[in-house]
Formats: sequence, structure tokens, C-alpha cells
Amino acid sequence: MSHRVVIIGSGIGGLTAAIRLAQAGCNVTVLEARATPGGLASSLEFEGFRFDSGPYILLDRPGLEWAFEQLGLQIEDQLKLHRISEVYQIQTKEDAAVQIFDSVEKTADQIESRWPGCGARYRQFIDRTRASYLRLQPLQWMSRPSMTAIVKSGAWREIPFIFRSLSSVLRSARLSDEVTEALGIWTHVAGQTTTDAPSPLAMVPSMIHSIGAFYPSGGIGAIPTALYKIAVDLGVTFQFATSVKQIRCRDRHAVGVETEAEDFLPADAVISNVGIGTYLRLLDDHGREAIPARVYRHLTSLPLQSPGVCAYLAVKGKSTPPYLRFRSHDEPDGCRLLITPSVIDPDLIRDGWSPARLMAPMRHDRAEAGGEAGQQAFLKRVLAEEWWRQPFDDVRVLQTRIPKQWGSALHLFRNSMNPVMTGEFMRAGRLAHRSPWLYRLYLTGSATHPGQWVSFCAVSGVLTANELLKDGGN
Repeated sequence: MSHRVVIIGSGIGGLTAAIRLAQAGCNVTVLEARATPGGLASSLEFEGFRFDSGPYILLDRPGLEWAFEQLGLQIEDQLKLHRISEVYQIQTKEDAAVQIFDSVEKTADQIESRWPGCGARYRQFIDRTRASYLRLQPLQWMSRPSMTAIVKSGAWREIPFIFRSLSSVLRSARLSDEVTEALGIWTHVAGQTTTDAPSPLAMVPSMIHSIGAFYPSGGIGAIPTALYKIAVDLGVTFQFATSVKQIRCRDRHAVGVETEAEDFLPADAVISNVGIGTYLRLLDDHGREAIPARVYRHLTSLPLQSPGVCAYLAVKGKSTPPYLRFRSHDEPDGCRLLITPSVIDPDLIRDGWSPARLMAPMRHDRAEAGGEAGQQAFLKRVLAEEWWRQPFDDVRVLQTRIPKQWGSALHLFRNSMNPVMTGEFMRAGRLAHRSPWLYRLYLTGSATHPGQWVSFCAVSGVLTANELLKDGGN
């Protein structure tokens, strides 16, 4: 196959799509507005310390393994992955600490010692959600699961579960309020409540206990670095510092991409890694006319996820587990998070100093309403809190980012990462890999997949490329 394919964005989805298509003989060009690949999964450096640039903090190994295997790659040949034994601790508003280990026994025993009777119920909860995960997992590897696939995989048994909210699933476990809050922390990271969040987020602890949570040597940025090298070796062309002005369309077909420099790249197919911004910002007038008005109303009504605020730190003193320290908070944004990768990878320590990140979610609507001044004020309050400094002898704040700076540095649509993964969006609102309205236009990335970890973006890129190859580029 010699189709010309232009991919907008070199995030994880764009990279895996490029590799898959290049392996199939396509002529692939990737346009990237930044100077380096990776998007929200990239890394950056301050004072010799390397940091994960974006908000990713954990790796779902099965998703990444599946994507690598589909590309004919062995993950062990490309990345060194560390399994995390002491994964996270959350300090609740009642000042009670709940710690989650990779061992279910150790976690349950710790819970039982604080809240008698909860340990056994916690094990039962993990067993139930683990069974749900195993039945639903095969659907992650499909672009649009058919009813036949749902029946064959046994996932039909999980339909009632899928239509429940996260809060409903957690309440049914009959755990203490503190443990329930600890299990629901993953939705607070996205700035949403457990009532709005989808039920599959309840499966995260069972995944941690069974499959494990992982972190790669060199940080999350090691993943796009490895994929970029593979893509280049396959002949994929990358044009960095190249912003896209619009996707040109004719007769309901995507026919190429125009850059901000007014260069035009004709294409037999276009893949966008820009999420809903593909439809709301990038289409030319002909393309926009092909999209039903109801679709625009739906897309513009979706709540967006802000990357929040972040401080990149150099910390001195012996870093002790856990890897993640959450702090619940009364503010609408819900929590704070301290990330210390040196507890996993001691090679990061230099002369007693090591890198760390302090992050706090900020609802997108609140960030936009407050503007730059409101975002900076929120960051200042987070930095003034004492709890995150306590584990260290000394701290230096090397750099900070607010949502506006995230958006500018990473060329994010409306300073957002993607639509918030609410239950409704997971079930029905995800963007299709193959555009239903414009031929030869395809989408990839977290907005097209029911999960939003970096590994799911890798899966999405493979699925997008498979859809294009199945269509023959027509």
C-alpha cells in the first residue's frame, strides 16, 4: 500500500498509528507543532533533572503490551518497567491515611487494622471488580465492539455494571468513608465527582493488585522516545515546529492539511490526534458543512478536563514510599498529589537531591472563568500548603505550570487535555476512529478510547491505523 497519510500530532496515538501504517507500506508524514514528539506524554528538563511533562503518573502495562505486540514489538526490548510495590497513600480530610500496596493482602490487612470488618469486604470488592475487568478487557482492543463480540467475551454480564456510577459501585462495597474516598481518588484527579464518573474506575485497585502498576526508567517520556525512533527507522517523516491551520475537505472527503505557514500537504487520508478540536477548530468550511449541527452542539457541551496546576521540584533528603501521596481537599477540585519517582528509580538521585512533582486538578470551567490571575492564585495556595514539604529536608521549586501555560506549551485545544471521562461520555460520546461524516478522516488519542492512560492512547493509534487499512484509504 502506498497511500499518503498525514498525521496531525505526535502524541502516543499519532506515533503508534504512524508505525502501524509505515509497516503496511504507507507514506506517512507527521506534523507536530512542538519541537519534540510525545505531547502530554513527553518529558522536560530543569537544572539537570528530567520530569514527566504531562499529568500521566502510572502505566497500564497490558494496554501498552497489546499495542507493542500489534506492532510486532516486544515491550522488554524497548522499555525497562518498574513494578511499584507501595503505590499510593491518601490523607483524608479526617486526617486518616489509607495506603494502597500492590499486594491485596497487605492492603486489606492495613485497612482491617484501622477499620475492623473492612478488610474482608475490601477483598470481596477486589474479587468482584477483577472479574468485571477480565470480562471487559477484550473490548479495549476493539474500535467499535459489536454485539457479537460483547456476547462472546461475556461482557454482556457487565452491562448493568457499565450503567452504574462510580459512587454507586463504591457504596455497594460497604467500606469506611475513608477507604471509599481512597478508592475514588482517581476521578478527583480529573476534577469530577464519583457521581459523574464511570463505574470502570472502580477497577483500578484490582488492576494494581493483580497486574500491577508500573513506571518506566526515564519516566513516561521514555515511551514516545522509543516509538519515535522506531517510526523514524521505518521511514516516517516528521515535521516539527509545524502548526496545522486546517484540514482541507472536498465532496465530503478529507484531501489534505494546510499548515499555518500556508503549505499544503495533499493526502489520501488524514489522522488527527487533536480530539474534539478536530471538529471544532481544524475543519475548513467544506468540512464543517458536512457535520450535523446536533454533533457540534454535543461536542461543545462536553465538559473538558484541565491539566490543572503543577510544580516541578528538586527535593533533598531520603525519599520514602509511597510513590504517590494524595491529599483530599474541601475545594471543588478535590485533591492534591505529590509524585516522587526516586522511590522507584534511585538513579534519579544526585548529590542528595531528586525530582518530584506537586500537582492539583482544577476544573476546566473554573480555570477558564478565573483566567490567568485565578489560575496563578490557585497555584500559589497549593504551594503554600505545608503537608507536601514535610517528607523532605529542603525543597526548590524549579518551574510551575498553570492551565494556560500547559495549553500554550503543548498546543492544547482550549487549554484542555480531552473531554472528561464521565459515565455518559465513556458509554456513548467517544469519538469514532473513522469519522462518520467525512471520508478519509480518522481520529486517534484518548478522546476515542474508553480509558485515558497513556497506554490507551497507544491502543487507540493501532485501532485507528487498522480502520484506515481496512478501508483501503477510501
